[in-house]
Amino acid sequence: MTPNTSANSGATSGLKPTVKPRAARPAALTVTERAAERIRDLLAKRETPAAGLRLTTPQKGCSGLSYNVDYVDEPNPLDEVVETPGGRLYIDTMSLLHIIGSEMDWQEDIFTAGFVFTNPNEKGRCGCGESFTV
Repeated sequence: MTPNTSANSGATSGLKPTVKPRAARPAALTVTERAAERIRDLLAKRETPAAGLRLTTPQKGCSGLSYNVDYVDEPNPLDEVVETPGGRLYIDTMSLLHIIGSEMDWQEDIFTAGFVFTNPNEKGRCGCGESFTV
């Protein structure tokens, strides 16, 4: 008896499989022009050069999570990197799950100044606005 042979039995036809280039994925977070300007200002004013800023969402407040922005000297290779006109914004992997699709803005008035986030994943906020839940 001879083995069953067919065109799909492992013989190659000489054609190489085509690999489609991966489409560029959208940024995990959009940064407004005002926020990018503030990022640029913060990085320029620091005495020692920083790789960028890191956005995290640590557990804090009565609703569970808060936004925290701080300098990053050595990026974590697992951080998501968002390139902005003002500099790099790094997002740690755990925070990324909570903020995907968000917008980061900078607002300043006579009472307060800070980064403000519009997050479609938020299910609620505490009364003072310090923390949120997803």
